[in-house]
Amino acid sequence: MIENFGIGIDIVNVTRFKKIPYLSKPGFYKKIFLPSEINYCMRYRNSYEHFAGKFAIKEAVIKSIDEKLSPLKIKTSHANSKPKVEILDKKFRKFVFIASISHDENYAIGVVISQKL
Repeated sequence: MIENFGIGIDIVNVTRFKKIPYLSKPGFYKKIFLPSEINYCMRYRNSYEHFAGKFAIKEAVIKSIDEKLSPLKIKTSHANSKPKVEILDKKFRKFVFIASISHDENYAIGVVISQKL
């Protein structure tokens, strides 16, 4: 991290999630995503693109802070159509994040800039 800033990026092939249908393997998703994130993704016809995007953001967060952190400790949400990131572990609440997600049929990408306060 340079002067309290970090950057993380991750790209995910959407097919990884399409191959594991939520209705067949909800336990797989519950190991990665919070209930609010699952509910958000399942609202969409192309839910696997959204799952891949959220996964990419979580991986980008971990890379931006260079710390081991469970995906379930990273909460992603949206406000005004923009992704938001919150760390649920108090040990890591010293960080603030700017995040961006993009996805199409085959790939999702997440980019995160972190700042250590």
